[in-house]
Amino acid sequence: MAALDTNVLVRLLVRDDAAQAAQAQARIEQAASKSIPLFVPITVVLELEWVLRSRYAYAKQQVLAALAALLEVREFEWQDEAAVEHALHFYRHHRADFAECLHLGCAAAAATLPLLTFDRGASRLPDVEVIGAATGRR
Repeated sequence: MAALDTNVLVRLLVRDDAAQAAQAQARIEQAASKSIPLFVPITVVLELEWVLRSRYAYAKQQVLAALAALLEVREFEWQDEAAVEHALHFYRHHRADFAECLHLGCAAAAATLPLLTFDRGASRLPDVEVIGAATGRR
């Protein structure tokens, strides 16, 4: 098994470099032909959302669609697919940063709720508890 870096997934989605997109697609097809999954670390998911949003100006709905499409790729084995699915649900239905949603998704998948934070913005999400005196710092 091999793991995928963020830039490989970006090439697959954005196709802004035809040669690299073709190489990435070829590696997926090679993995499929050998029935060998490609591992997607949870940190790559976090970075991928940030890159799509900040570098490629993807809107929230485009990010959601892109990540949902990647979850459907049979050749991918996600580090914590349940956490990613939870995060996409929270991101789709709440006004919160994707990172906050992924933190909460990981906590939900591990059945370790509530998520404790000092971030008042994260309190928009279910099962998030702001602790102590909030100072406005993140």
